Amino acid sequence: MCGFVGFTGGLYDIADKKSVINKMLQKIIHRGPDSDGVYCDNEVALGFRRLSIIDLSSNGNQPIFNEDKSICVLLNGEIYNYAELKTELEKLGHKFTSKTDTEVLVHGYEQYGEDLLGKLRGMFSFVIWEKNKKKLFLARDIFGIKPLYYGKLKDGGFIFGSEIKAFLEHPLFEKKLNTKALKPFLTFQYNPLPETFFEGVFKLLPGHYAVLSQGNMTVSRYYNYVLMEKEQKEREAVKQLDKVVTDSVQYHKIADTPCGAFLSGGVDSSYIACKMKPEQTFSVGFSNINFDETRHAREFSSIIGSKIYTKYIEPAECFENFGNIQYHLDEPSANPSVVPLYFLAKLASEHVKVVVSGEGADELFGGYEAYVVSKKIKLYRALLPKFLRNLLAKFAEVALKGNIRMSLIRGAKTEDEDYIGHAYIFTERESGAVLNPKYDYNFSVCDITNKYYAEVEGKDSLTRKIYLDLNLWLPGDILLKADKMSMAHSLELRVPFLDKQVFEFASTVPSSLKLKNKQTKYILRKAARASIPEEWAKRPKKGFPVPIAVWLKDKKYYDKVKEVFVSREASEFFESTKIMKLLNDHYEGKANNARKIWTLYTFLTWYNEFFAKR
Repeated sequence: MCGFVGFTGGLYDIADKKSVINKMLQKIIHRGPDSDGVYCDNEVALGFRRLSIIDLSSNGNQPIFNEDKSICVLLNGEIYNYAELKTELEKLGHKFTSKTDTEVLVHGYEQYGEDLLGKLRGMFSFVIWEKNKKKLFLARDIFGIKPLYYGKLKDGGFIFGSEIKAFLEHPLFEKKLNTKALKPFLTFQYNPLPETFFEGVFKLLPGHYAVLSQGNMTVSRYYNYVLMEKEQKEREAVKQLDKVVTDSVQYHKIADTPCGAFLSGGVDSSYIACKMKPEQTFSVGFSNINFDETRHAREFSSIIGSKIYTKYIEPAECFENFGNIQYHLDEPSANPSVVPLYFLAKLASEHVKVVVSGEGADELFGGYEAYVVSKKIKLYRALLPKFLRNLLAKFAEVALKGNIRMSLIRGAKTEDEDYIGHAYIFTERESGAVLNPKYDYNFSVCDITNKYYAEVEGKDSLTRKIYLDLNLWLPGDILLKADKMSMAHSLELRVPFLDKQVFEFASTVPSSLKLKNKQTKYILRKAARASIPEEWAKRPKKGFPVPIAVWLKDKKYYDKVKEVFVSREASEFFESTKIMKLLNDHYEGKANNARKIWTLYTFLTWYNEFFAKR
């Protein structure tokens, strides 16, 4: 786990390039505090920060070159099947100078070109520079576990790297807010667009690669999620699932430094930890009993014989660190769980360099309650014509509150319109009402989601939702915060469920074995029961609950948010009276507006970090 930056362009001599690249590297030193490396020639500047995990010697420093120094590579992540690939490449005549996983990329690219991507098992973003051809090759893993951003400079050159904040150190990078991302953010709680909140800076999407040659960049997809279920006997499917998870955990244990594990009270992290048997586990919670899973984590850690480290997080330290949290994210994320994840990563980093976690199980095996459509909603949609449901929804949106309001609003929509992921903070009408009119761009949720639903036309409801989440929610929310919060503390976070072999098995499992009798992750729970106690295998998903609704009724934190809501920056983007009404109504107990308030507060905090303060 590391970080890299780079740029092309002809305005600098090599000394100037090195000066700029070193300033950029300083902005991401948290991604790799162990060492750095710089390569510059007349065409390109490349910089690297290393967190030593495999081959701790200096031989593992990057960039790593091929035999004649004509090709070099920078890798952020891990290639878990590097030993097999190395053996294969050595038989073909390639000479290795290190024991790192990184070196298989440079020789593999020499041998296979872009077809190398189909052979890789791991989490990665990497860049390869071919000096003789003046060609840059960038790639990102199939799930988007590791980030990779790119954009243009004012002189026509390109800039790329693991974190956007490094771009700000380049004198030809023009920092502008992409205001078109704001309205979608208010609905999704993260930015679902390919273009980031920084105008002209894009994410290389999961399963994609890019080629930069002669000043032109082309982007191609090398891997798509094919969800093609096969008829399977339950017993055999359970047995095969346990086998692929066990195999994946063994690959994810490969390191020259100890690995720990994150633990909650749920099935996902417990199953992984049981398979791994780490010496150390880590869990955080809040003193409010409804928001604390550390008790379950302590019990389970005792069962598997691991030493556990726990921490209770206080609201004061959450607010105190919230600006730094948003800074490390690069783009605003209003998922409340980024806060405990930040402190969990900090706790673990005091003891280990590597941890495993349970992300990805919900998306692969149908773990979210939102995947279950109630019989009442189905019946409501079937019995009432859409025009009547639309009228009732409009009435509910302005006149009703609570669950009845949400049921009528949801019932008016088709299933595709209703399900956009695991957050639906502001409706389009609500976001338009709170935004300054100049930022109320014509935006439809369906403009974003329909593309993905069209790619799985004719599939069942659960498969369609899983496909949408694999493309939007997983990389845009879950994996973004996992990478950025762990790397903020120089910690490598590995996710064994998000393994190519695990996915390719999961993609064949029928929906009837993922969601059965309203039991989410049915097949995963069945497989886990062979390894972990029944109580953990069947426990309902809690996520990473955060008591923000409680905090915002405390005058101390109400005042903190109010100070931001009445600021000049807030009035630039939002209708101040309307966002203050949201805050006051929540504080006075008239409505539960916690998630809306948190989303607004998140954006304004992030904006302060990158545009107002810095």
